[in-house]
Amino acid sequence: MIEPWPRIAVGDLVQKGDAALQTGPFGTQLSASEYVPEGIPVINVRNVGFGDVRDNDLEYVSEAKAEQLHHHILRKGDIVFGRKGAVERHALIGDEQEGWVQGSDCLRLRLRSKQFNERFVSFYLRTQAHQDWMQALCAFGATMNSLNQDIVNRIQLPCPPRPLQNRIAAILAAYDDLIANNQRRIALLESMAEEIYREWFVRMRFPGAKPETFKKGFPAEWTHEPIVTAFKFFGGATPSKDVQRYWVDGDVHWYTPTNITGASSLYLEESSEKCTEEGFQSCSANLFPAYSIMMTSRATIGAIGINCQPACTNQGFITCIPNEWYPLTFLYHWLKLAKPHFEMLSGGATFAELTKGTFKRIRILTPDKDVVAKFEMLVRPLFEEMEVLTKATRKLRDTRDALLPRLISGKLRVDQLDIQYPPSMVAELARVA
Repeated sequence: MIEPWPRIAVGDLVQKGDAALQTGPFGTQLSASEYVPEGIPVINVRNVGFGDVRDNDLEYVSEAKAEQLHHHILRKGDIVFGRKGAVERHALIGDEQEGWVQGSDCLRLRLRSKQFNERFVSFYLRTQAHQDWMQALCAFGATMNSLNQDIVNRIQLPCPPRPLQNRIAAILAAYDDLIANNQRRIALLESMAEEIYREWFVRMRFPGAKPETFKKGFPAEWTHEPIVTAFKFFGGATPSKDVQRYWVDGDVHWYTPTNITGASSLYLEESSEKCTEEGFQSCSANLFPAYSIMMTSRATIGAIGINCQPACTNQGFITCIPNEWYPLTFLYHWLKLAKPHFEMLSGGATFAELTKGTFKRIRILTPDKDVVAKFEMLVRPLFEEMEVLTKATRKLRDTRDALLPRLISGKLRVDQLDIQYPPSMVAELARVA
């Protein structure tokens, strides 16, 4: 029988000086008016992921303001929690975020003892058991989950020998590094495809272009067709949430905007929720084919995802169906680059909304069919490679998540394994040594 590893409370580490907790700056120290367009990034709760930093939608302060907030400057190895909402999440600060500022709605844990590998601690905080514990504790007696120093002090960290922590962290970090590499490749491929679209259909430098024959900035034979006649598009609907059987063991993919806005790739293999066939038939949602283009049309306007399997959506979408004249690669980029226009056309009292009635009155630039076909032939391999990388990333995540609880608990022993440390860990291990 394997003996469980000893545990130590964060509060005990703090009392011994082996750790420190720091709540984010108060409103009087950092107000919304002090944010600037460029400068030192600030990590707020929306930037806290599951062990990672979500660097989209960052806010910034000036270097002078960051200096005033020197107690809140982040170092590599710091662990940042969100204090409101998604309290089960945390961000481990790496080289890229060193020197950034901790936001007002965050709480920082800094481990000072060499008995802990910060990556190992971060992986422990990513286990489902710990996340469930955090949510249960933070939800008690509150309308919104709320985290404070008292709760963080109660976290019981497993404390195997440091060499074992290093080995476990190395195995799991290798998966994270492969995932991050795939995500960088996906971002590069997407950027390449968009640049080709811009070159051909924005700057009008497509093969065979003759600017001297253009009228109003594009070839005379190109037209602006009404969307309503160009391609099919659908809205969405929601089966009743009060009928539990509609949502138990369902196999109809049903997307919500958070599936799109929280995705790391434009290709989506499955939705977070699935309804039954009965539930689907009970509402007015449309089942659209795989490789349609789902675009959010409420609150957040213009976030886009491509479904890999037949699916439906809730009311917060307009889903566009590619066709021969408007193939996937062309239609995707037209929708993506038209986002500012869609936002301008959106109305609504409580939240922005691009209605289907407004959408169908828009016109889409329609180039010569042969030019679009050449673009599709050139860019389609980039999209196919993005889909391959997305599926490979999902398999890596599944394997890592299956290993995580067994490694962290000690049920899967690594004492005798010859571990090859990933490059991302070599420098930090040398620093500790």
